[in-house]
Amino acid sequence: MTLTSPPLPPSALAWLAEQGIRTRPQLQACGAATAFLRLKAAGHTVTRRLLFALEAAARGVHWQDLNDEDRAALLRQLAAHPPVSLPPSPSACRRYLAQARELAAQAASEGEVPVGALVVKDGEIIGRGYNQPIGRHDPSAHAEMLALRDAAARLGNYRLDGCDLYVTLEPCPMCSGAILHARIARVIYGARDAKIGAAGSAIDLFADARLNHHAAVFGGVDAEVCAEQLSDFFRQRRQSAAED
Repeated sequence: MTLTSPPLPPSALAWLAEQGIRTRPQLQACGAATAFLRLKAAGHTVTRRLLFALEAAARGVHWQDLNDEDRAALLRQLAAHPPVSLPPSPSACRRYLAQARELAAQAASEGEVPVGALVVKDGEIIGRGYNQPIGRHDPSAHAEMLALRDAAARLGNYRLDGCDLYVTLEPCPMCSGAILHARIARVIYGARDAKIGAAGSAIDLFADARLNHHAAVFGGVDAEVCAEQLSDFFRQRRQSAAED
């Protein structure tokens, strides 16, 4: 199911490959409108015809096979789509998530669920946090909340424009609301949270067009190692409970 030309021009195939989209399932998972905006964000010259070609490629047909309603629906999706940003470099993602896992390990050592978070602006870490709701007797003391507070205090402004947030676990609704309120530009998270993840797993606050700010979200980065850190914590806690 490798993408081919036609329906996509050779240049578009190369651009998509740069974004890690090489097969029809990958394009389907991304969506034609999102892929189109990612190419635009990367600085490529894109046209409506390319948007239609992307949808055709996802369906496995020629772009001329799309009818007028298909094209109108795509244009509506494009108009309603939240802004799209490119992700940080893979090396930056790995580096900052590794440091977030160190913070998560600190949480685990204090008996807290191991989640760690960082706020980064222009390559500098300006906020750090790890889960501390038990120790602080504070239900809002999630890693993301503490990292946002730390960054806001350092900048002297609750609005964190141009900042990225790295966190080892998909943010919950509470943290997602704070992230949006702070005007964070990009959220990069590790493990998904099927129960209360608010970046697409349970709900997706970041994709709600009714909200007045939209952060770009990149999930599943170093997902296995982040998930394993959580699994190890709960496994050890179950073993301790069984021994007692």
